[in-house]
Order: sequence, then C-alpha cells, then structure tokens
Amino acid sequence: MRKGEILTLKWDQVDLKHGFILLDESDTKNGERKEIPINETLRQTLQRIMRQLDVPYVFYDPATGKPYQDVKTSFKTAVRKSKIRDFKFHDLRHTFASHLVMAGVDITTVKELLGHKTITMTLRYAHLAPSHKVKAVDLLDSTINERPTAQKLHNLRMASNS
Repeated sequence: MRKGEILTLKWDQVDLKHGFILLDESDTKNGERKEIPINETLRQTLQRIMRQLDVPYVFYDPATGKPYQDVKTSFKTAVRKSKIRDFKFHDLRHTFASHLVMAGVDITTVKELLGHKTITMTLRYAHLAPSHKVKAVDLLDSTINERPTAQKLHNLRMASNS
C-alpha cells in the first residue's frame, strides 16, 4: 500500500476473517478499487493493535483521534536504528516488488498487488539483486549443459564396456 493509503486506513476496510483490505476507488491513487491480501504476519500485527471504537482509523494520533499526517520522524528513527542508509518510505514499495519478483511471482501479479495500471510502471519498481541475476544465469548454464538421463546411461555403458 502507498503511505497515504496506510495512514488513512479505516477498520471497516480491514477484513481479518476473509484476509483482505479493500480500498475503494476514492481511496487509491489510480482511482481503481484495490483488494489487498493479508498475510499471516500482517494479520497478527493488525490483531495486536488496540482498537478504539470511537476512532475509525487503524493508525491515529491518540491526542486528536485523527490519522497521522506523516511518519517521517519515526520512520527516520527506525531506518537509523536499523543501520540502513539512504532509504525513504516509498522505497518499501520497490523492495516489496523486487522481493516478489525474485521469489518467482509473475510480473502481472506484482502489478496487481502494487495497484499499477501498466506493467511498464511495475517494471520500474522491480529491481533484481545482483546475486539473483547470478543465480539466473547459473540456472541457465546448468540447464544447457545438463545431459539428458538417456545420454548419461549411454555414457556409463560405454565406459563399463571399455
């Protein structure tokens, strides 16, 4: 989800029973309805949040009952404590996309999860780690150079007959 979608998220958009968050057209940047699956980690995190019945927001300022306008200070603190350098909140979307692609998720699914209208935009988000690229070419190398089982058996017979 985008930062604005997270900060203005309301409990009535969260369906823990069926495992999704539903954002209406008016709640998204591209003006399209978005259904976001909830994984087990997110489910447990949301279940631990104390819900105040007179406040509709999931994340809000307890002093005002209004959604937080920004999380710059707390995010910068978390990044600093994690010893991560040069990282912005929006980079989380890039990281999400990249990890999905490196885990083998098809680009169309990544596009849908990010809420993009085009694959071109999604490709700008999905960055492969250098080690992932190395594994990809190693996989191709082993696939090309791997002899079929029949060829291996033939070679073993020829060797044993010598």
